[in-house]
Amino acid sequence: MIPYSVLDLAVVTEGSNAKEAIERSRELAVHAENLGYKRFWMAEHHNMEHIASSATSVLLGHMAEATSSIRIGSGGIMLPNHSPYIIAEHFGTLATMYPDRIDLGLGRAPGTDQTTAHAIRPDRMREVYNFPKNVELLQKYLSADNSDSKVRAFPGEGTEVPLWVLGSSTDSAHLAAKLGLPYAFASHFAPQQLLEAIRIYREEFKPSAQLDEPYVMAGINVIAADTTEQAEYLATSTKQMFVGVITGERKPLPPPVDDINRVLPFQHQMALKQMLAYSFVGDKKKIRENLMHFMDQTNVDELITASYIFDHQERLKSHTLFSELMESIKAESV
Repeated sequence: MIPYSVLDLAVVTEGSNAKEAIERSRELAVHAENLGYKRFWMAEHHNMEHIASSATSVLLGHMAEATSSIRIGSGGIMLPNHSPYIIAEHFGTLATMYPDRIDLGLGRAPGTDQTTAHAIRPDRMREVYNFPKNVELLQKYLSADNSDSKVRAFPGEGTEVPLWVLGSSTDSAHLAAKLGLPYAFASHFAPQQLLEAIRIYREEFKPSAQLDEPYVMAGINVIAADTTEQAEYLATSTKQMFVGVITGERKPLPPPVDDINRVLPFQHQMALKQMLAYSFVGDKKKIRENLMHFMDQTNVDELITASYIFDHQERLKSHTLFSELMESIKAESV
């Protein structure tokens, strides 16, 4: 039985606003904790009308304050957008306030379009090149071994916040293995290189002070409902949102539609089929069948689920059904 977690973006739905999206995320974090999910992660994005998780570390504090045991973290912080020192202070502060509950997942993508990325940091491409070095620098700031340095993070030093490398290609697999860090793959929207990245990571992994053995977490999309027909209906919101990613037209998450063919051209549906290959949509029986195959194929150590559902109550229910499914697998394996 493997742990299961939540990835959230504070998605703004059509007719709603950012404040409501953030409060729904907070409610989901509490719900996930009560259901036995291991982590609640949020991801950094910018200049997107439908995503309210731009100030990620601020939101993580809001989620941690509402919960008591679930791990809270970033999935991830886009490190080339930031000074490693400032991130050490931010997450060191979180770890000081909420000990042994904070994760720091790090990615190198901009989390936005190139024009906005330049506005965030004009020298960003240099920092993309420096990403491996900056991950190690951040790790140093958070360690007790940095006490003799002239540059020290307070709060932060000695908190040893666990770092993760995030990725959607094989490049990140090499780095995570070299540094001996846990590896989270964004297979929920970039499935093509998942199996190869896992192979590289496991073959090249070098033990570190943080981690003795390779540890892989894979992202999947989950939309669960009482019936497969209802789940497929709810999933039409997800499909519409991801078409916006493809076309660059980012809008609040739309309500589901009865006939997806009426709103999405065939070529977009084909692109979505590839992008969302690791999506598990249906009732518990159907999701279980497909999920067992996925776990056998990948042998991942943890799952992190993304669920883009227009109706908040249906979203909470989807997470409940998925938790029930995972717990039934756990009970059978004992």
